[in-house]
Formats: sequence, C-alpha cells, structure tokens
Amino acid sequence: MKAADLIDETFLAYNGGRLREAARLLTDKMLPENGYVGMSLTGALTPAGLGKSCLIPWMKAGFVDWVVSTGANLYHDLHYGLDLSLHQGSPFLDDVDLHKHGVIRIYDVIFDYNVLLDTDAFVRSVIQGPEFQRSLGTDEFHYLLGKYVDARAKALNLKDTSVLATAYRYGIPIFTSSPGDSSIGMNVAAMSLRDQAVSFDTNRDVNQTASIVYAAKSTGHTSSVFILGGGSPKNFMLQTEPQIQEIMGIEEKGHDYFLQCTDARPDTGGLSGATPAEAVSWGKVDPATLPDCVVAYVDTTVSLPLLTAYCLSRSPRRKHKRLYNHRDTMLNTLKSAYLKVGSVSKTSIGRKGVQKANDIGKKHKAK
Repeated sequence: MKAADLIDETFLAYNGGRLREAARLLTDKMLPENGYVGMSLTGALTPAGLGKSCLIPWMKAGFVDWVVSTGANLYHDLHYGLDLSLHQGSPFLDDVDLHKHGVIRIYDVIFDYNVLLDTDAFVRSVIQGPEFQRSLGTDEFHYLLGKYVDARAKALNLKDTSVLATAYRYGIPIFTSSPGDSSIGMNVAAMSLRDQAVSFDTNRDVNQTASIVYAAKSTGHTSSVFILGGGSPKNFMLQTEPQIQEIMGIEEKGHDYFLQCTDARPDTGGLSGATPAEAVSWGKVDPATLPDCVVAYVDTTVSLPLLTAYCLSRSPRRKHKRLYNHRDTMLNTLKSAYLKVGSVSKTSIGRKGVQKANDIGKKHKAK
C-alpha cells in the first residue's frame, strides 16, 4: 500500500484523522491555483535527515515558496552539504563518556566534535567574502551562503544533500527569526570582533516577509502557512499579517490556510499563543477560512515524511516562483502601499476593541 493510500484509507479518527485532513488541505487547497506557501521549521529536523528526505523533495517539487527556520536547522544542514558524517546513535548513551571522546549527541543522532569545527571554519571563510561585508537580510545572507554550499557540493560530487543549496538553486528565500541564536550567528558575531562588516538587517526581514504575503494577496493568490513545530519561526511567519494590517494600516484579512504539526499544547502556552482560532483574533488568519485550518498533534519526524509522500503522490509539481529574485520589487510594492495609507487613523477601531474588552472584563469580574 502506498503511503498516500494508507493515509486516505486508514487514518480515520483522532490525530490520524487530523493528519488526513492536513494531507487533503495541502493537496486540495494550499498547493493548487499557484498559491503562495510558506513553511516554518522548528526543532532539530535537518540533523535527523529530514532535510534530504523531505524538505529538499518539497523544494524541488515547487511545493514551498518561502521558509522561516531556526538557525540551528540551517547550521546542521551545512554538515550534509560539506559531506561531514552524522550517525544513528541512541538516546540512552552515556553523555559523560561521549564528551570524553569528543562526540556530540542530538537525542539519537551522534557526530564527531570536529564536524562542528569544520563547519564553523567553512562559515567563517565564506562570510569574509566582499559580498558579505554589509548589513544583509537573512534571506540574502542564506542565499549567498547557499551559493557557496552548492559550489562545494558540486566539487564533492554530491547531489541534493543541502537545503540551503537547494533553496539557492530554486530562488526560495529562507529567513531566520533569531539570527544570533545559532552557530551561524555565533560565527558572524565572532567575525565582527575581527572588523568584518557582515551583520543582519532584522528590519528588512520583518518587512520582506510581510511583502511576500502582500504580494500573494494583492495579486489574487492565496497565502498558506505550513508550520512544523512552533516557537519563534512560527510567530515570525504568522506576524506578517499583523504587520500589514495593524502596523502598516493596510486593509487585509489574514492568511487563507493554516496547517500546523506539533506535539505542544495550547493550555500550557506551548503553541506560542496562536492556535488557528486564537490567530483569527490577531488578524493572522482569515476568519472565513477558519474551518479549513488544521492542527495535527503529531511529531514532525512522523508527520512530515507521510505528508511529503502524500503530496508527491497526489499533487502535480508546481512551477518555482523564485521569490528571492523578486525581493526588491515586492518590498517596494509594500512600501508604496504603506506610504499611500499614510497617517490614516484607526483610533475608532481601537476604541471599539477597548470597549469590548472592558465589557468582557466587567462580566468576568461580576461572576
């Protein structure tokens, strides 16, 4: 039985049923009609091999148009692009003994400490290049880094091993919401002490991601978010709509389709305050499409391979939008819309919200 048939015929209820809903949301609504699809990546996915097995096929098929990732996922992706070895281990190994022998453990993935040192040396060597000696959006930084990883992979006769290299080849912008929170950012920080001018332009990132969503919605396309895990990348991807509506005052309704695979719970704060229904109150999700929003409470290492196999089986490949190549145009379009809005006041809307919140608060206090 093919994986897609397995999902359609046997994933009938509970979280299995939600995973089937997720698969059908992807193939029936998110991927058709040339809609824009953003993907956020949280958790150690690339060291677990999901970059090569799932994310790269997803990119090659044109199923993802832009990405927000933790820096750690991109850093560990470099190991594969540089042909450095990672190994299957066990979560029950003696970490004191591993440390004594220079072995790093990520749950049940293990590798030599020199893998880190060699990767760091590569990053430091690359970012000393003249094209890095300025303030860069993280999408541009990763695009340039991906170019060098792609060149190294070709020299080593490697094929389809690196997410960064694949994103470079297909013009898929990759952002990092917290660029200092990874070994890549740590190497950039260290090189600043050697008078290297490379730095991250986080303002550009906020506006650039919003410009992608605005480009989709203003041209009659849908905007979908496919969230793997949660945390900062999830919020950074979802905040694009409040950036457009709340901050810039541009009329918009929110993302059209929302899909999240997570093992977190909303009542403990683990979903970063943004279940689909809650996201509607922020303007992150279009209220009219709330019934099409799906949260599958399934570990990404289980859900992503299944959903990848399903989509590759059920959906035709899509033409690559190469959004990176249009980054300046999209940003200028958003800027023009923002300047056109000007200083239009939204005070009346704010007063309605304050009054509504006060009314709810009074009722709660009375009880």
